Amino acid sequence: MTVASDTTVMRLDEIVGDLSPEQRSEFERVFHVSVSYGDLVPPETMRAWIEERFGDVERVRRQKIVKVTNVVTLEGVLFNWLRSSRPIWRQPMDLDEELERSGKEPFGDVYALTPEDTFGRVEGEWCVTASNVAKFDGYHGVVVFKERHPLRFTREQLHDYLNTGERWAALAHRADPAAKYYFFLWNCLWRAGASLLHGHAQVLLGRDLHYAAIEYLRRAALLFEATHRQNYFDAFFAAHEAVGAGFRRNGVRIIANLSPIKENEVILMSDEMSDGLKDRLYDVLACFRDRLGVTSFNVVIYRPPLAPTHESWDGFPIMVRIVDRGDPSMRTNDMGAMELYAASVVASDPLQLAQTLQDALPA
Repeated sequence: MTVASDTTVMRLDEIVGDLSPEQRSEFERVFHVSVSYGDLVPPETMRAWIEERFGDVERVRRQKIVKVTNVVTLEGVLFNWLRSSRPIWRQPMDLDEELERSGKEPFGDVYALTPEDTFGRVEGEWCVTASNVAKFDGYHGVVVFKERHPLRFTREQLHDYLNTGERWAALAHRADPAAKYYFFLWNCLWRAGASLLHGHAQVLLGRDLHYAAIEYLRRAALLFEATHRQNYFDAFFAAHEAVGAGFRRNGVRIIANLSPIKENEVILMSDEMSDGLKDRLYDVLACFRDRLGVTSFNVVIYRPPLAPTHESWDGFPIMVRIVDRGDPSMRTNDMGAMELYAASVVASDPLQLAQTLQDALPA
């Protein structure tokens, strides 16, 4: 795929500046973009090292940093292309060998080595549920994939994992009608937080309030709508679409997030948990795996409660967030103090990612 050289987040300030006054005003309701420059003076003894890793000494002497902040949710990120070229220690890894070495593990014999929920197990064609031994919440299950290899998922299998999770949530809600806040998460490989290599996802159903990040987004969206008389999620998509980071496929809005939590974050939005949304999730994950070489990732699904609540969820879509967690062979962690306590520092380019997704996802 050929991507125009000027389609890059490092030119986002210029791209926003070229928008029509109306588009720019709408963009700036959601995002603030600023630029700073970092200057340094390397000794002559570093020239060969810099040229080997970064190509051009002058681009290292004066570095452009693009700062993007979602002013509604206060998610922020700092982009600098040099971050992707810094030296990283790697240790080769073979997933097939790792699976062989893992030997007998609980998910290898789900019925004998994992507990079930009080309402039983949910059986899918390609997966089965277990009750999580160390729970995050009162209702916390595991969707165990029958395919052990975490990256050998098919479209049919992904549909089954999601459908099985929904059936689990319906049974948990039937057992406890006050539990209505459903959350699906998939941590693929240990860099993404998985404790076991065997493919699996997790499902939770909470009471009282949705999980904090989702509840925060709901409140921020309501405040935005009260201020601007516009649905936040529509404005969020429009801002991305205006600069080439958002597009639609079969009724699903697809966004390469301009303020990603980490590398290559993609957001999908739909009015319902449709087969079309599940297909687009598969398409994005297949693009990650087969085109971008991503092996470790997180997937979460934000959705309104399963039953009526006292708080308003009007205009809140089904939202899927997918993020690349980096190369499992790297010793360096992708999360540091900046991500935990300040703003994300990201080397991937959302505008280039959007181009790759548009190329990969069928029209």
